[in-house]
Amino acid sequence: MHLNMSENNSPVDDRERDRLPPIFNHGLERGSKQPCAAYGNFFSSVSQKREASSHGLSLPIILPAIRQVGGLVRELPPICAGVKQKHRISLDILPPEVKARYPSDPIIPLRTKTTKEFQEDIEKATLSGDWKQVHDFYLTTFDSFLELNAAFKKEANASFNTTEDSGINTKFVNAVYDAILHTPPETQKAVLKGIINSLLREWKGPRTKDDLRAYFVLLQNPQYTSTATYVIFAHLLRKISSLAEADHHFLMHWLKKLSPKRFKQLVERLQFFISTRLFPARPEELPPMAKCSWWIPSATKVLSLLNAANSIAVPPILPFADFYNLTLDHTDFMEDYHTWQTHGNSNRFTFCQFPFILSAVVKKAILQRDSEQQMISMARQTLVDKVSRRQRVDMSLLFLNIKVRRLQLVSDSLDELARKRADLKKKLKVTFVGEAGLDMGGLTKEWFLLLIRQIFHTDYGMFTYIKESQYHWFSSWNCDNCSEFRLVGSLMGLALYNSITLDIRFPPCVYKKLLNPPMVPCDPDAPVGITPLSLEDLQQIMPDLAHGLSELLSYEGNVEEDYYTTFQVFQEEMGVIKSYNLKPGGDKIPLTNLNRKEYVQLYIDFLLNKSIEKPFAAFYHGFHSVCASDAIMLLRPEEVEVLVCGSPHLDMVSLQRVAQYEGYSKTDPTIRAFWDVVLAFPLELQKRLLHFCTGSDRVPVGGMADLNFKITKNDVSTDWLPVSHTCFNQICLPPYKSKKELRQKLTIAISNAEGFGLE
Repeated sequence: MHLNMSENNSPVDDRERDRLPPIFNHGLERGSKQPCAAYGNFFSSVSQKREASSHGLSLPIILPAIRQVGGLVRELPPICAGVKQKHRISLDILPPEVKARYPSDPIIPLRTKTTKEFQEDIEKATLSGDWKQVHDFYLTTFDSFLELNAAFKKEANASFNTTEDSGINTKFVNAVYDAILHTPPETQKAVLKGIINSLLREWKGPRTKDDLRAYFVLLQNPQYTSTATYVIFAHLLRKISSLAEADHHFLMHWLKKLSPKRFKQLVERLQFFISTRLFPARPEELPPMAKCSWWIPSATKVLSLLNAANSIAVPPILPFADFYNLTLDHTDFMEDYHTWQTHGNSNRFTFCQFPFILSAVVKKAILQRDSEQQMISMARQTLVDKVSRRQRVDMSLLFLNIKVRRLQLVSDSLDELARKRADLKKKLKVTFVGEAGLDMGGLTKEWFLLLIRQIFHTDYGMFTYIKESQYHWFSSWNCDNCSEFRLVGSLMGLALYNSITLDIRFPPCVYKKLLNPPMVPCDPDAPVGITPLSLEDLQQIMPDLAHGLSELLSYEGNVEEDYYTTFQVFQEEMGVIKSYNLKPGGDKIPLTNLNRKEYVQLYIDFLLNKSIEKPFAAFYHGFHSVCASDAIMLLRPEEVEVLVCGSPHLDMVSLQRVAQYEGYSKTDPTIRAFWDVVLAFPLELQKRLLHFCTGSDRVPVGGMADLNFKITKNDVSTDWLPVSHTCFNQICLPPYKSKKELRQKLTIAISNAEGFGLE
């Protein structure tokens, strides 16, 4: 449908205006909800009219404005459906005096109202009750894309064709939107009606930057918090989501400039729109899902623009977890995942195409179920191989069985993993030689904990502990035998694969490197883990060195004379100082004011990439040899860290809230004394208690509730110490008679908790 502009600047003629949907008098105040079927019917009727006209039905036709675009000739439409093609007249055959002049871009009318003047108008209207002047402003401003630019553009006919400046008077937009929900319902209806007209009137050619500015302004409208406006909001989102990639690039950078408050409101509005469409509180308020299946994809794509804007902002405007939509935790995300696996990033929409919206809980569940499927597949293949060869089936073949001695824990473990590399994707079972413990999960947890503790000890030499940051880093000098680093990577992959949390203290950049690329390249010699890293990444690992490099960048004196150094750096390895050139001939290139940025970037790249390239590549391949899964592609580096290590932040009050009891009730004196003691423990003892009960001192994804922590009554003498079953996250407490006795016995137990049975 083509709409024209009448002489009185009305967006549509009287016939078309009569067809506009009624705007309800109720439901436009703040927080109210109402049916919006009329909007849906209106847009549906527009579509039907378009279809009818294409089938030769008689409909009133409004001639569009005609112009030549980019040298191409646009033909006039037929006067009616029966006119033959040969009677159509094109612009190029008209005589010059008949051709109407049409500017390449419409001239934006000048509007002089300022933010201050608008706010004064609002104050006067509020006091007097006369809203006519304010109403007329809203009616005119939201009448068309042209008027939106006239009102909010800093300079009406300036180009502002840059990503850094949208050209919009943000302060004025904020003032207009802050006031809109406090205006009379008639004014709010006029705004919505104007938006409908604007969306219908759009020119079908290439988008101009003024069009993008109009979309940018309309997207911030707070009226979309009401479900009564969702049909209009959905059509706006559809228009924005279907823009060209270059236009999305501009919008992304403009969105980045929003204040944190406005940015967060916009994110929350889109999330609520998606959640409400998935699980509407009143389904009758929205069109049937079958008729608006495009709503959620459109909203998710627009939300991805905000996520991209957040990612390029330094620092990020919002924590990445603010983009999680927790409603999706209650959907069939495995079906979504399998659809994504089948169709990839095709036109078939899935939430997995936009993993930023999936919470860490969902991603953990997907990874676990994907791992379980791989374990079952591996076990089935083993059985089939044995049966086909008519060999006796030993059920132990279905597991990755690790047998180790405590005194030779590291060497035995690494030998077992090296010998059984083909079985890494089977279910893990651990046996400590000479001990009676049956592995129901607890022995596996303890094996991981003890093994990691010994491997990362500085005496072992594989990793260096940096006191300033309290992180471990790869030893660059220990590159002769990279097979050990591969096995450590396998160990970390096994923990993730078997849902075990580890107390590993790697800096965040390790997880960035681990996902670069997220899938192992087909070429075994292709570089992996080489990631562009910044001074901020170095700051997290080596804060003193990063501070020195930062001072170099800001030094105001003569760098060449005062620093008197070259593009050569020195590093101590096993007590020997070795030199390395940051670039070819670096020992002969002086450091100067002009090249110091290059020097800093090359130094960071040397420390975090090149100097550890071989050991990290082995570590990378070891990790992905276990965790090769499409699910890994859904994860952010921060999420990999949380899945591998859990969270170090303990919340014992939450643990108390979800604790289960057997033989006790939560009001028993022993239980009340237990929680009084535990909540008063220092953090170190709280971690020891968690390790004593669960085999790990970290909190898994999902929080304390995922631990299924249980306190069981142990009817024995109070001389006994508490006992734990780490397989079941359970502690058994004798009925101690006093808080003092409970604190003493519990402290002894959790401080001496290693070992199952007797060696």
